[in-house]
Amino acid sequence: MVCWLTGLSGAGKTTIGRELYKQWKKNEPALVLLDGDELREVFGGAYGYTREDRKKISMQYSKLCKMLAEQGINVILCGIILLEEIRQWNYANIPNYKEIFISVPMDILKQRDKKGLYGGKADNVMGVDIAADFPAKPDLEILNDGSKTAEEIAGYIMQQLVESK
Repeated sequence: MVCWLTGLSGAGKTTIGRELYKQWKKNEPALVLLDGDELREVFGGAYGYTREDRKKISMQYSKLCKMLAEQGINVILCGIILLEEIRQWNYANIPNYKEIFISVPMDILKQRDKKGLYGGKADNVMGVDIAADFPAKPDLEILNDGSKTAEEIAGYIMQQLVESK
């Protein structure tokens, strides 16, 4: 299974993904956690943040996930995928692909803005000056408005994944 946690920057994808990994790993040794920011470093910073660069790097992530899944490894990937063509490719090419959309109101994203992306000082910000293709029908949509902990959200995701098998 490939579970791609997606959403805008600051949505909590990595925090929730790490907790999901901790909970899932207890019963599933063949599990890997991939983070979009860390993968950018692994790929040597070869891609920028334009829509086209985001499309290229997202396709790299997709192909990596597919390769791992074909080897029997479950994958949690935390990264922005808000591009419809990547989403379509994933559903068409990755068996047992699950898209989990982490939704957060913009006012909360601005409060959490550790990277300074939502204050108008950065260019090529997904959802600000690059249009985000928000998923119309994700496999699971989570509102991460701060009312639940990452542990609670990850527990809910685990429950939904178990029920969907």
